[in-house]
Amino acid sequence: MRNISKHWYVFYTKSRHEKKVYDLLMKAGYDVFLPMQKVMRQWSDRKKKVEVPLFNSYIFVKTFEHDLISVLKIPGVAWTILYNSRPAILREEEYEVVQRFITSGLFIETTALTEDFTPGDKAQVLDGPLAGTTGILSGSANQQKLSVVLEGINQVVRVEIKGALLKKI
Repeated sequence: MRNISKHWYVFYTKSRHEKKVYDLLMKAGYDVFLPMQKVMRQWSDRKKKVEVPLFNSYIFVKTFEHDLISVLKIPGVAWTILYNSRPAILREEEYEVVQRFITSGLFIETTALTEDFTPGDKAQVLDGPLAGTTGILSGSANQQKLSVVLEGINQVVRVEIKGALLKKI
């Protein structure tokens, strides 16, 4: 049976082509999600805040599965990310978590899952812009980090958060 609903499919772009691919996909009429965050970059003569993609070389397109081939024809799109031999999907709840992380204004760190990933204590944020979010704790007692695993795209989103705002589950 063919999937007839739109999903956030995950595509891999050529290195440092995320913004160009985003523009081309938008011009082609696609619903595109490219999570960005502001970071401070140091050059030899100055420091500057710049917007960079949250996930290097990843872009998300809300489309039908049968339209994936058309997306792959866009210049700069390298391939579809696969998960369990199927095109990877960013689930709606994962999409909402990423949106909440971005709008929190906190520094976000992302890392790819590795096979030796060992989960720590599960925790829930009690207050603030991420209230209700659950994830895995890492870091020292005075420097807590909350990690949320986005299984469908094999990524971990990590944000530093005060231990007082967390509750062990």
